[in-house]
Amino acid sequence: MHPYGLLSLLFATLACGCVRDHAFHRPRSIVKRQSTGIVPLTPDEAILANSFDNNTLNDWNYYYTHGVHLAGTNRTMAQWTADRWSENGFQARLDEYLTYLNYPVSHSLSLTYPNGSVYKPSLEEAVLVEDKTSSYPDRIPTFHGYSITGNATAEYVYVGRGQVADFEALVKLNVPLEGKIALAKYGGPFRGLKVKNAALYGMIGAVLFTDPGDDGNITEANGYAAYPDGPARNPTSVQRGSVQFLSTYPGDPTTPGYASKQDSPRADKSPVVPSIPSLPISYLEAIPLLRALDGFGTPGSQVNRTKWVGALNVTYATGPAPGAVLSMSNVMRDAMTPIWDAVGIINGTNEDEVLVIGNHRDAWIVGGAADPNSGSAVMVELSKAFGKLLATGWKPRRTIVLCSWDAEEYGLVGSTEWVEEHLDWLTKSTVAYLNIDVGVSGKSPGLSATPELGSIATSIMKKVLWPTTPNETLFDAWSAESDGELGILGSGSDYTAFLHNGISSLDVGADQGVDDPVYHYHSNFDSYHWMSTYGDPGYHYHAAIGQYLTLLAYHLANDEMLPYDLPAYTTALRAYYEELRATVISTSETLDTSELAAAITQFETSANEVMALKDQAVATDDAALKTVVNHKIRDFQRGFVSAGGLPDREFYKHVVNAPGIDTGYAPTTYPGITEAVEASNFSRAAEWVSRTSLGIRKAADILKT
Repeated sequence: MHPYGLLSLLFATLACGCVRDHAFHRPRSIVKRQSTGIVPLTPDEAILANSFDNNTLNDWNYYYTHGVHLAGTNRTMAQWTADRWSENGFQARLDEYLTYLNYPVSHSLSLTYPNGSVYKPSLEEAVLVEDKTSSYPDRIPTFHGYSITGNATAEYVYVGRGQVADFEALVKLNVPLEGKIALAKYGGPFRGLKVKNAALYGMIGAVLFTDPGDDGNITEANGYAAYPDGPARNPTSVQRGSVQFLSTYPGDPTTPGYASKQDSPRADKSPVVPSIPSLPISYLEAIPLLRALDGFGTPGSQVNRTKWVGALNVTYATGPAPGAVLSMSNVMRDAMTPIWDAVGIINGTNEDEVLVIGNHRDAWIVGGAADPNSGSAVMVELSKAFGKLLATGWKPRRTIVLCSWDAEEYGLVGSTEWVEEHLDWLTKSTVAYLNIDVGVSGKSPGLSATPELGSIATSIMKKVLWPTTPNETLFDAWSAESDGELGILGSGSDYTAFLHNGISSLDVGADQGVDDPVYHYHSNFDSYHWMSTYGDPGYHYHAAIGQYLTLLAYHLANDEMLPYDLPAYTTALRAYYEELRATVISTSETLDTSELAAAITQFETSANEVMALKDQAVATDDAALKTVVNHKIRDFQRGFVSAGGLPDREFYKHVVNAPGIDTGYAPTTYPGITEAVEASNFSRAAEWVSRTSLGIRKAADILKT
């Protein structure tokens, strides 16, 4: 068996990312590795790693977290980022797109009880003396990006996490949904799909809240003080975020499939934005709403749905409660507005081989110390590290492109538009895209990638010390946290447009573990004060993640032969195949998947051949043959996106993995087939067996020697 020894595949969640809801689940696995000790650095690696300075990482994070940088609102910060990269030897510029965004004007929510009394949530987060940015006069209200302007007044129903299965459970329980307002808990599917599902079941509004039951062990119920006095969640924290239908397509809703420029034609945005208003609220202000449902409908403990019941002192009953009426108002301002991607370039000696490294810059709040600006600080420090290596006379073999994306939060807008504009060049030259979004929100390292990157990605971990335990490597910490299982990419961050155009991709960050201080996702309390006091005092984890990303980038940009492990992709394809067969067997139908099995075998043959050819090229020092092999390795994933887009969501073209249609975040493997089987559409499943097989055969043909 290949050293990546195949393990069981887990149905846990997600690739790291920003537009996703925070979760503690481990990623679905691809492969498992064994632990080893620290690996010494080469002289070049030492220059890069030793360039990281905790104090300047602190400075960069401070800069990014003390001014509003909601999408489309802070060109100065984009230019500042480009200027820092220029100082470090990159040719930097701003790329501008004209995109559809919307901004909050006003909102309100009230609960009228059957006796006529009224409860009015403030829909605001507390102003904290200790946390200065929580009091800024230009702080951003709580709202949902791409939510529509609208009013709704009706009885309401608690719908759990708002998945289709949750709504189906309610239907079976004869809970009335038509004309009601949905009260949903964050977690599970992307928030926009909660709103979408509510509308599909005839509901007229949605209210979403964060439950402390999703906060791990660091809760007030377990004796921890709430932020700012301690590491538990501040009860007034609210999760903002986009409600675009991410699993249909990301990017500007008005320009699907093409870049948003001044003269771009504009399409109907309704396929990917909600038709009903929605509001986010804190758990403190959700408690009266949940409590008013106690004793009505079905108690939460009897609904029998995953994570239906949270940690609040309520029954999580479905309702509705007769005469308990919610009234909600949401007023938004639509805008066609510029956004700015900062781009920095170091030209390599091989012009037709390019490495892209990206992080988004925009945030829902003044802060954003974890999401995304821990990653932004790392990117500035990374540029400094490469600048020091350039000063020695070094030049990369491959061109390095740094990108600071705008408007990621609304729906991966800046990266998607940039990929759409530069698609021809990217697909002809890009060897990989490396993504850092939430660089640090805790001490738990997370790594998701396309399978061929797993070997180099995990080997570089052995060169980086992890701050938690003396002499512990990043690899040791990651292995202990993940059981050595590399995550599968779904969606929710800026790798998405690259992956679905057949470009090898990776996403890395350090997430909140179950025993870490609570990370206030998309809240005012994701602030510099929180990061410096609880998240990463001293910025040690920032430095470690930055060293890792920089060393990985160095090898992908500079190794003579691309350090990709193609047999690992065969291992993954076979694992996904076994999972698919189990899904089919769980139904009462049959599906002939022999064509897919044959395509995987064909891919295996080609992958093994090209790895042998790589060995031959190195042994004979044949420059022309090395180029041939590198280009085959660079290009093979283009085959996976050659069979056309998935049904009803053409943006997602990768036949091997895509975000689930009802998750928006978590990956589904062989999505065209799997989702058809799950929908009992076996004619479509048979069609997608053929189309998926075609994509795999085309990838094999690219590798064929």
